[in-house]
Amino acid sequence: MAIPTSFSRPISSFNAISSPSFCFLKPNFVCQNNASSSYNYQRLFVSCCAAEVGSSSDSLNLRQPQVSSMSMPPFGVTLNDSSTPKSTYRWRRVLLKVSGEALAGDQAQNIDPKITMSIAREVASVTRLGIEVAIVVGGGNIFRGASWAGSSGLDRSSADYIGMLATVMNAIFLQATMESIGIPTRVQTAFRMSEVAEPYIRRRAVRHLEKGRVVIFAAGTGNPFFTTDTAAALRCAEINAEVVLKATNVDGVYDDDPRCNPNARLLNTLTYQDVTSKELSVMDMTAITLCQENNIPVVVFNLNKPGNISKAIRGESVGTLIGETRRSSVTQS
Repeated sequence: MAIPTSFSRPISSFNAISSPSFCFLKPNFVCQNNASSSYNYQRLFVSCCAAEVGSSSDSLNLRQPQVSSMSMPPFGVTLNDSSTPKSTYRWRRVLLKVSGEALAGDQAQNIDPKITMSIAREVASVTRLGIEVAIVVGGGNIFRGASWAGSSGLDRSSADYIGMLATVMNAIFLQATMESIGIPTRVQTAFRMSEVAEPYIRRRAVRHLEKGRVVIFAAGTGNPFFTTDTAAALRCAEINAEVVLKATNVDGVYDDDPRCNPNARLLNTLTYQDVTSKELSVMDMTAITLCQENNIPVVVFNLNKPGNISKAIRGESVGTLIGETRRSSVTQS
């Protein structure tokens, strides 16, 4: 007569410094007649808490995550009646185009530090809301290639390259201003200048934006015969930004030149076809066509009015909107 023999271990528990509790099944091996074997599973509970001392029934209660009823929504986000977060701004990733002439201010000097500081402060106010901001700067305040082409034997390509270097100067100045008030900023150039800036790498630029850094794109597209407006449209499409915000010295797009006609009317909205058919000097045709093909709206507004940058970034009604219709209120997502 064979005597069944079983081997098993008692339930064991131990205390450790780790906080979570967990349980698993341990096999209980049983030998019968040395001919067949089977496994019985025994629940083994391990409690990993140094301060947990009590009855075994108390230790079998798994910890549940504590959810605070006083949790607050992120800054810049409101709660609706069903306690669902919804944003108070229209766009989440924007590209701000700042012309070189706008950086010059009253033209007393190439770059007006008051203008750059105003830009930095308004960009800071919206980045705290979680909005991702990229910037393309022009160089017309220092050197405009199209104006110098043909002068003293300077060909268009060489003139445009000099203009690209001017945009790098503006970008470094703007970066220094932003970092002086605590905004993490990166400058990326279309051609390599490793000592002063990063080379433009699309994935790296997107990663910077995701980490809350402001990215300034300099040196245009890196090619002559293309304006910084075209560079803005191109970078906007590449990084999947939702809008191009063109900051200028005028309030928006008029039906006539306001400097010559005091009765010129500010246009609230325009279509891409209006810009091309009426030959409005908003952006060059390459830039506006690129925006049209990629369904990128363009907002033209006055940089010199305080608060306009943050209003435009948040999607409030300011300047002229091209490619979309105005909404009565900011869309709640």
